[in-house]
Amino acid sequence: MQNMYALVAATREIGLEVSADKTKYMVMSRDQNAGRIHSVKTDNSTFERVEEFKNLGTILTNQNSIGEEIKSRLRSGSACYHSMQNFFVFQFAIQKFKDQDIY
Repeated sequence: MQNMYALVAATREIGLEVSADKTKYMVMSRDQNAGRIHSVKTDNSTFERVEEFKNLGTILTNQNSIGEEIKSRLRSGSACYHSMQNFFVFQFAIQKFKDQDIY
């Protein structure tokens, strides 16, 4: 919690303001009871605690596991494959038709 106050103070010092709507926090610890508070309040802002979030396209979890990231990438790859499947079949048919064409 002390870090949130430090964050708010540091940003105010340089003329920035932390948006409570866009800022969330996550506690990563081996201790399951660490950071049981689900929100942190500073002055007029309340910051929500999350168990996972996506940063630069990578899913980060409070358990520091990669299982969710792997599942997400598999879903994304599968969706891409299925969306392009008809295209590949069509291209294969065109190539086969061109190969049979005698000039």
